[in-house]
Amino acid sequence: MSPTAQAAPPRSAPRTPAPTGGRRARRGLSDAGYATLLAAPAAVVLLALVGWPLVKLVVDSLHSGSGLGDGRRFAGLANYVTALTDPGIRAAAGRTLAYTLIVVSAELVLGLAVALLFHRLGPRARILQTLFLYPLMIAPVVAGLLWRFLMIDSVGIVNELLTRVGILDNPGDVSWLSDPDLVLFSVALPDIWLTTSFMTLVLYAGLQAIPPDLYEAARLDGARGLRLLVSVTLPLLRPVIAVALIIRGVDAARAFDVILIQTDGGPQSASETLSLTIYKTMVSYNDPGTAAATSTLFMIVMMVVAMVAVLTIWRPGKES
Repeated sequence: MSPTAQAAPPRSAPRTPAPTGGRRARRGLSDAGYATLLAAPAAVVLLALVGWPLVKLVVDSLHSGSGLGDGRRFAGLANYVTALTDPGIRAAAGRTLAYTLIVVSAELVLGLAVALLFHRLGPRARILQTLFLYPLMIAPVVAGLLWRFLMIDSVGIVNELLTRVGILDNPGDVSWLSDPDLVLFSVALPDIWLTTSFMTLVLYAGLQAIPPDLYEAARLDGARGLRLLVSVTLPLLRPVIAVALIIRGVDAARAFDVILIQTDGGPQSASETLSLTIYKTMVSYNDPGTAAATSTLFMIVMMVVAMVAVLTIWRPGKES
């Protein structure tokens, strides 16, 4: 090396470009704050569409009068007292509970059975899955009208078929929609037929998420059949079952159109659920205060039931 040669000066590190655009906007803003900023428009829209009607409902429940001819008057908690003590409303609440238990229990049992069948068949069940989901595309009003024609007393198709196979002696032996002892079960059939597909879809998705290795380990330990279902499948499906029960329980409890089109709450109010009672109190009896108070209590009960279902069935934070 020449004695006059000198070492080249070290290169300076390349400069990092200054933040521009969105990065400059996020300076000093945490990830949580940035996420809140992005979600704010949707929250405002949701508050306007859901929050304000709820506030209006509570305000209406504290007033009496329709506001048309006799004007509105502040009634305090009088409407709530009426809603809690009225025999018709209490009877409707009991029928709503019975209707919800019938619908949700039947859908859970049938949906779980069909989901297990689809899971067992695997890819071979694709055509059956498509056919089984068709009822979800039918409007509840159409389903109620269809089942009304199927079960209408002595001229319904159901009674005619039961007579031809020898189960009934006469098509008029069973009055599905006019017998007070049978009508609540009869109006629940269209709801079960419509939304068992939803329960099956949710449970089938939950089954797909269970690792097959757990089943193999359970079989090596000697678990078979019902033991495998109780010890492995159901505990791992607990969060999915909780979500399905909450969604379907709330939806079944507020059933309105499918019952209205079949019986309009009859006979003798034997199929009148709480939603129908609120509707008639508001429209037929022109008592929006009591209707609003009943709706508010109904909403509170639904929230409490949903919370209890989450804590008892899902049990977040606890190991299965």
